[in-house]
Amino acid sequence: MSTPLAHLKPKAVWSAFEELNAVPRPSKREEKIQAFAQEIGTSLGLPTDTDEVGNVRILKSASPGMEAAPTVVIQAHLDMVCQKNEGTEHDFDHDGINMFIDNGWVKAHGTTLGADNGMGVAIAIATLRSTEMVHPALEVLFTSDEETGMTGALGLKEGWITGKYLLNIDTEDDNELTIGCAGGIDVTAAMPTSYRPAPVPNPLAYKILIKGLTGGHSGMDIHLGRGNANLLMGRLLRQLESSACVLIHSMEGGNLRNAIPRECKATVVMGEAHATQLENEFSAYVVQLKKEFSSTDPNLEITLQKIGAHDGLVLAAEQQAQLLAVVAGCPAGILRMNPEVNGLVQTSNNLAKIHISQVGAEILCLTRSSSESEKMDAAQRIASILGLAGFTTTFAGSYPGWEPSPGGTLASLMRNTYLDLFEDEPQINACHAGLECGIIGERCPGMEMISFGPNIRGAHSPDERVEIASVQKSWDYYVEVLKRLAQLNQS
Repeated sequence: MSTPLAHLKPKAVWSAFEELNAVPRPSKREEKIQAFAQEIGTSLGLPTDTDEVGNVRILKSASPGMEAAPTVVIQAHLDMVCQKNEGTEHDFDHDGINMFIDNGWVKAHGTTLGADNGMGVAIAIATLRSTEMVHPALEVLFTSDEETGMTGALGLKEGWITGKYLLNIDTEDDNELTIGCAGGIDVTAAMPTSYRPAPVPNPLAYKILIKGLTGGHSGMDIHLGRGNANLLMGRLLRQLESSACVLIHSMEGGNLRNAIPRECKATVVMGEAHATQLENEFSAYVVQLKKEFSSTDPNLEITLQKIGAHDGLVLAAEQQAQLLAVVAGCPAGILRMNPEVNGLVQTSNNLAKIHISQVGAEILCLTRSSSESEKMDAAQRIASILGLAGFTTTFAGSYPGWEPSPGGTLASLMRNTYLDLFEDEPQINACHAGLECGIIGERCPGMEMISFGPNIRGAHSPDERVEIASVQKSWDYYVEVLKRLAQLNQS
């Protein structure tokens, strides 16, 4: 049973978050949460409508006396990344999120929490419901399908949103003001597979399972050096192929493009005469891998289990060699750091999902870059490498980055507000995650935009959590920012 959160402060935000997390909202299956958002607006008697791609817009008039201030857009996305630990029973299409409080943080039992971007949605709902906040005219924009394609932002019609300033509540550090982000593109490669009977006497089948990796956001966490289950499985199979003559039957790893893969499983076949050699080589190599990732992935588990009845079919020899070569050689992780901004990843690739079976082979990646030309070059390089093994590669879902713009009224106002409230400088920066601001900016020329939000850790993984005190801090900051924006142009 989920722990009640309405006693937490600010109550309006936590109550909204609790309501929100009772509604299933996986990406691309957002009908229930879109209906929920529409009901919020209509129940308050506010003008509410939805466009062709599922974006929900709710309008709220300015506070009395603040009508001369420029309109502000409050923006967050409705969908969430759906990840769960192996063995966790949870149906993201029907079940709400089971939450609990742990030492100052709100977490979920064995699943993603949905604080990304549920906290932004909850703050927006609390704003719509408030009768006390001082604010300019507001356009609250809840976008659809941000996590798996930016569909809502890409489908936004010019002129549907008209505000001068936009507050995107989707940054995960409460001392950061984000003014730029990377763009991305989905890379999908597929090929038919060829199988044969295992050419060994008395074939035995084994299941290899990699689990317990930390995982995380494939943009925000890509620089942390965490293990990628697909890459580790590729390394392990390549080692066992050369040292113990394993034959590959199948491989399945990863789930979503924007999550670093935490789990991967494979079924391998070998002759009975090599069984002891396999077990010895496996144990020795696993010790090396666990040592290598002991600091970034302390809960890494790699197991080998003999299984019973099996059809004895394995990949054709040449195809197995090619597949292992491209998995090992596919560019992954950081590809280039930004040469001008210290510590900022410029280009990366997440080897997000691998499927190999008698049905065929498929590899899914998400390539990100703050440079459009680098993004496309990296995607083409990946396609070229995969093509050597016979894969046909397609690109989809390309979205632009958000060019940093540190000047302007909004950036200055938000920096000064942070200084006044907290007597500290905020970190004004760009990030390697994909935010919708770049796309929205293309459709709303001249709009000034800032992204901010409370402390969220472990996004896109079952370790996701949000800091309670940070939500209060972000709310206090947000309320004051809106008040100061409302005072612009007032006589």
